[in-house]
Amino acid sequence: MQQQALRDFATAMANLFRGSHRRPSWRKRGRSAGFRIVAVKPTDVHVLNRRWSAVRIPKVGWVRFRRSRAVPEARSYRVTRDRAGRWQVAFAAVPDPIPGTGTGTGTIVGVDRGVTVSAALSTGALLHCPGLRPGEQARLLRLQRRLARAKSGSNRRTRLKAQIGRVKAREVDRRKDRVEKTSTAFARRYDLIRVEDLPIGNMTRSARGTLAEPGRNVRQKAGLNRSILAHGWGLLVRRLEQKAPGRVEKINPAYTSQTCNTCGTRDRQARESQAAFRCRACGQQANADVNAARNIALGHQWATTWVTARGGDADRRPVNREPQRCTPPLPADV
Repeated sequence: MQQQALRDFATAMANLFRGSHRRPSWRKRGRSAGFRIVAVKPTDVHVLNRRWSAVRIPKVGWVRFRRSRAVPEARSYRVTRDRAGRWQVAFAAVPDPIPGTGTGTGTIVGVDRGVTVSAALSTGALLHCPGLRPGEQARLLRLQRRLARAKSGSNRRTRLKAQIGRVKAREVDRRKDRVEKTSTAFARRYDLIRVEDLPIGNMTRSARGTLAEPGRNVRQKAGLNRSILAHGWGLLVRRLEQKAPGRVEKINPAYTSQTCNTCGTRDRQARESQAAFRCRACGQQANADVNAARNIALGHQWATTWVTARGGDADRRPVNREPQRCTPPLPADV
């Protein structure tokens, strides 16, 4: 056990210096609790009926589990216990990629991720990630208040933490289910999926700072971080890259929300509100998230078009022509 711990520590430090992992920390109670079994034989897994199977665990014996999908031919599996107290077994296998439309037309979709709307598509569709229901939110608030009054290390505090974990697990399960279904639909329906290249790790970093230099608007930033993580931005892109390898393209998100998709005019005041976008040059009115998704779907091709047509460069908007106010339409009886 001591040698294995030393090997694990050496691997963690090597991953840290390579830049692929974060600095190792102490394991927290109730998180990532589980173990991995390697060198699994085909005879170690038996199918009992159409819903249940059994797996052989060393020093434990045969353990039944509810089968959510067909068990693949895996060389290892991991048994974990989540914070809701549920035991799960996951078999390690490389899934087959999901084919696209296969029509050769090269259908492209742009995806703009947000807080109010989880994902806006260039087709005009608005997708929302489900969360806790009002009754569940009220129950979670009551449990958190009771947890704040519970004594540290008491059985009551342990019991309350388990109840909170079960409530939060429902939100996590719904988010994962929606991400899986959405990513599968995208991989089957479109040949090329373009998303924003967002540094989610930096965007959700805490703003509290240090004792010498405390941060500002810490509570507001914490609420924004929770909203970003609750919509599953990173999970959606990660599952898309796994299901549609080579068909996911990340686009620089700069000025996609301020640029008109019709005429290419960049105007900071064109976005009148969170959902309303009105171009002061051509008069186009659309949903702000859908307009940004259409710019993402183009892959900034509008920049090259405007450079050749009206001068300027690809980094700045052309200055040869100022935005013109559109003429209001004439009444129908004129």
